[in-house]
Amino acid sequence: MSEAATATTEELDKYRRELTGYCYRMLGSSFEAEDAVQDTMVRAWKAIDSFEGRSSLRSWLYRIATNVCLDALNAGNKRARPMDLSGPTPVAQAQLVKQPEITWLEPIPDGRVMPTAGDPAEAALHRETVRLAFVAALQHLAPKQRAVLILREVLAWKAAEVAELLDTTVASVNSALQRARATIAEQAPAESDAANPLDEEQQALLERYVAAFEGYDMQALTALLHEDATMTMPPFDLWLQGHENIVGWMLGVGDVCRGSKLVPTVANGAPAFAHYHPDPEGGYSPWALIVLELRDGKVAGMDFFLDTPRWFPLFDLPERLDG
Repeated sequence: MSEAATATTEELDKYRRELTGYCYRMLGSSFEAEDAVQDTMVRAWKAIDSFEGRSSLRSWLYRIATNVCLDALNAGNKRARPMDLSGPTPVAQAQLVKQPEITWLEPIPDGRVMPTAGDPAEAALHRETVRLAFVAALQHLAPKQRAVLILREVLAWKAAEVAELLDTTVASVNSALQRARATIAEQAPAESDAANPLDEEQQALLERYVAAFEGYDMQALTALLHEDATMTMPPFDLWLQGHENIVGWMLGVGDVCRGSKLVPTVANGAPAFAHYHPDPEGGYSPWALIVLELRDGKVAGMDFFLDTPRWFPLFDLPERLDG
């Protein structure tokens, strides 16, 4: 590779993290986001000689990335959480029905999408807008509305800049933004507490959560959960709500998780855990990636992503734990 080509690749790579965050919000899939960014980089590298500098390199890359994402969305890709597809199931009627992987909103490591430095308020906005509930709400928007909302509200682009990127008018951008805001308001993604960095109260809450989960102390776990707390288990469409149903599940079908170990990580701007299950042959094997939602000093949501061959390598988690 020539020196010029190397320099060009390095310049493009400076934008990889923020483009991944943009594509993740657009597509709701960590893997599709990385594929979209890679496609963007390849297209940009091939067309770099035609880049005439009428806009910034960053704007040009966002134009390419937006087109890649719109093509994917227009092909019918749409992600959801189990609660977006049905109502909660009473534990007595709960059944595990697996849905195609393409259905589900996917978690993403903070390190793939969060800026490494910058204004704390901007960083807080970035964390808030990769929360599972917020990204799920974005999936209800038409593709171009989604792009407009993210570019204007998350990335703080001016209406004229978005209009130029989308080859449309400022009036059209403002209209799309108004409709997108109305749809997001209707979806009303549940609020959660900022948790990065964790304050002392949140750290203590998570320590109690680990102790209760690893000790399988359902009375202690109940005390940490909101009354309307939710629990999901993608790729299964089942979701539970409330103390009685969650604890009933964990003492029934979920009792196989007794004796598990939790290893802390972070996902979607929220505290998360790698959940390792006791292995009959010794030690502990991967069982789930748990992403928590915290609200008002308690746990408001627990999302158990069970497809560990996908998630654990993505989050650089150990393949197993020794006994």
